[in-house]
Amino acid sequence: MELPPNVQNQLMQFQQLQQQLQAIVFQKQQIEAQIKEMEKALEEMGKSQSEEVYKMAGGILVKRNKKEIEEELNEKLETLKLRIKTLEKQEEKMQKRLMDLQESLQKTLQGANIA
Repeated sequence: MELPPNVQNQLMQFQQLQQQLQAIVFQKQQIEAQIKEMEKALEEMGKSQSEEVYKMAGGILVKRNKKEIEEELNEKLETLKLRIKTLEKQEEKMQKRLMDLQESLQKTLQGANIA
């Protein structure tokens, strides 16, 4: 039995939303890993007595002032944390849309005795 066009369209939307949600979750995981890495770097720099640290720049290590690098890392960390919050909001909205669409699909399928 072939599905009605409106049900096919809803199923397609559902699959697209699932893919978008997976992409958001993946981005969030990558950013969380970057945050952990930066926090670890800041922690290690805090343990160091030296006023200079080395920073990777295009395949080489460059000696830099510790305070400058700490400021740079803290700024990047703040930006990444804001990005995580944005992704979390997107993820919540998308999950709600998925649940709503899933309920709609189930009702449509049950109403048509397709399920």
